[in-house]
Amino acid sequence: MAAEERPEFVVNVATAETIERTLGERWGGSYKVLTPAMRPNGGRLGVNWMCVPSGRVAVPFHAHLREDEIFFVLSGRGVLRYGDALREVGPGDCIACPAGGAAHQLANPFDEDLVYLAIGGHDDHEVCTYPDTGKVMIRGLKRVGWLEDAEYMEGEPDEPRVFAMVDERERGDG
Repeated sequence: MAAEERPEFVVNVATAETIERTLGERWGGSYKVLTPAMRPNGGRLGVNWMCVPSGRVAVPFHAHLREDEIFFVLSGRGVLRYGDALREVGPGDCIACPAGGAAHQLANPFDEDLVYLAIGGHDDHEVCTYPDTGKVMIRGLKRVGWLEDAEYMEGEPDEPRVFAMVDERERGDG
């Protein structure tokens, strides 16, 4: 990528592209990526400006196994769901969600928009769990879904594939 094609290292929130992401009447809001130059240049930290309108929740209740996440409230009020606890948050509040900690979610049950910065790492091997639905996100596999319990050896063939490969190699087939 040529230098002139690289994302800017300095981004002003007023001119950053607004991305809308909503589902139905209760889910979603808008966000702006404030650190577009980080990942293309090897960085792993990111900051997003988030806006959650009244009566909405930006993301499902979730917990990160590998990534810390921080929220800094700029304006409006919201409710933080952290594990089983609820707490009202507002301007100036900084919320720490360490990797491996409790599941968390910010909701806006109030009349004005909730605006905050979402700050976190980007780990290519992140695993995120969603306690309300039982979903799991495995970033390295680019998958979100449900896992099915299985015994360790369940589904393995009676004859391990490696022996067929050895036979093919000895016959000159592989």
